[in-house]
Amino acid sequence: MGKLKQLADYEDLDVMEMLEQASYDSVAPGICDNPGCDYVATVEPDCDAGECEICGTFTVKSCLILAGLI
Repeated sequence: MGKLKQLADYEDLDVMEMLEQASYDSVAPGICDNPGCDYVATVEPDCDAGECEICGTFTVKSCLILAGLI
């Protein structure tokens, strides 16, 4: 839950608030899942392999994917 909490903190929300907002929107906050990388982006709710502009890898995941809701 580390990356999920980190993403919620970045969004200035608690995890449940962030997930609720993302579940009703066409976009969601996402974060790079690589250790040591904190790249954050707005992604589609089902994004599980978005491109990280810092690492250059396809490891950006939406909060809904990180939480196991999708």
